[in-house]
Amino acid sequence: MSLLQPYIQQCATAFTPPFSISSPHSSYVSVSKRIFISCCSSHSQTAVLNGTIDGKIAERAEIRLGLPSKGRMAADTLDLLKDCQLSVKQVNPRQYVAQIPQLSDVEVWFQRPKDIVRKLLSGDLDLGVVGLDTVSEYGQGNEDLIIVHDALEYGDCRLSLAIPKYGIFENINSLRELAGMPQWTTEKPLRVATGFTYLGPKFMQENGLRHVTFSTADGALEAAPAMGIADAILDLVSSGTTLKENNLKEIEGGVVLESQAVLVASRKALIQRKGALDTTHEILERFEAHLRALGQFTVTANMRGGSAEEVAERVLSQPSLAGLQGPTVCPVLCKRDGKVTSDYFAIVICVPKKALYKSVQQLRAIGGSGVLISPLTYIFDEETPRWRELLSKLGM
Repeated sequence: MSLLQPYIQQCATAFTPPFSISSPHSSYVSVSKRIFISCCSSHSQTAVLNGTIDGKIAERAEIRLGLPSKGRMAADTLDLLKDCQLSVKQVNPRQYVAQIPQLSDVEVWFQRPKDIVRKLLSGDLDLGVVGLDTVSEYGQGNEDLIIVHDALEYGDCRLSLAIPKYGIFENINSLRELAGMPQWTTEKPLRVATGFTYLGPKFMQENGLRHVTFSTADGALEAAPAMGIADAILDLVSSGTTLKENNLKEIEGGVVLESQAVLVASRKALIQRKGALDTTHEILERFEAHLRALGQFTVTANMRGGSAEEVAERVLSQPSLAGLQGPTVCPVLCKRDGKVTSDYFAIVICVPKKALYKSVQQLRAIGGSGVLISPLTYIFDEETPRWRELLSKLGM
């Protein structure tokens, strides 16, 4: 127990807002005590043995990447990796470990999202892909977690407070109005059902709602107000359809955070584990190049002109033909009467999907012909800003 004592003390004092969480097995238990209990779980013992009790990481050759094991997030993550030429090879779908042949030093571990965050903190994983909401809830602001890429373009949702459309809430449409309701007292607080027992109390405290209790619940939280076991819910919302079908509504100022899939890493692993930073760099570059190319098309056309400068002037006169950094203009060479000559120039530009047809029209208007269009797979730019930001966070 002596090894656990520093962690128990750290967690017990980390966050102690004046809120409570109810459970079916006990009377109201303070948030600080809940964190204290979680720190005494088997996960924390693993953290002490394998991870960071002396500020060092466990020695092992492989770099461990945690991926979601089930659900839409799992499927979309595998699709992203495949699109980046990083297909995950799993010998047996029942196994929790897999490989990425293009990254020989990486070992993939399929885990529940919340366990990915916990194992990043314990040192059992080095990198992971999860939702920002999961990082925020289970990471609880721990400085060892670094967001490497904050927008992987899937898993979009928001953590939002929702209340009934009826009864005493019928005319309540904002968080400020909810906080100002005279019904909430120490004896009769606002009851919120949620699975986010860290972010929920933190959000309420920051927004001045003092008389609040939180009850944890699994499954469909939307039923809690109708059943009379909660006044409001705090849950993830995508389209909002489920809320409407259960006579619930979101309110102004009630969004705790906007979330989507992110690439997260352990700071200690990036600094101390051999090869971890280089592997992270490669994954980040592949992600960036692919995501930047989404919805982009290469447009190639031939255009008659006296010089490359003249053709470029005509192209740049059209607002949709600027490309990423300007058009590429080069001569189209042909042999006529025994001599190599150039009457046409080829124009190559990058165009977003929404401007594609308009760009073709503008090319035709200035004399373009033989227009060819192909989707882009990757756009590798100069060193990405996210890589520079990561190095800055690491003090490099």
